[in-house]
Amino acid sequence: MKHILIVDDAATVRMYHRNILESAGYGVEEAVNGIEALEKALQTTFDLYVVDINMPKLDGYGFLKQMRSQEITQTPALMVSTEAEASDRQRAFGAGANLYLVKPVKPEVLLSYVRLLLGEAGT
Repeated sequence: MKHILIVDDAATVRMYHRNILESAGYGVEEAVNGIEALEKALQTTFDLYVVDINMPKLDGYGFLKQMRSQEITQTPALMVSTEAEASDRQRAFGAGANLYLVKPVKPEVLLSYVRLLLGEAGT
């Protein structure tokens, strides 16, 4: 089973993403900010990160930059944010995101991108 870490400070968003991903057969863990996500990611191996940008303590950009600087296996990251400007996308990719989606994300769209990043597209 593939293991996904959802990083978002909004409980409703975490629950929404968790329900979509678990119903598709993925194992899911959650973190409420980048610091908690970093701690979990350094202790456990995940197959994918689904990351919000705007969070207290350490935002999504900071989390990805720190993860990308670690001497660990690099996991794909899907950034999902309400920020829709081109500059936000550029910052996300610069921080290490593999894909960028704007909230709200429809379940089938989220799953199609998750499958793509996990190498399951077309299955």
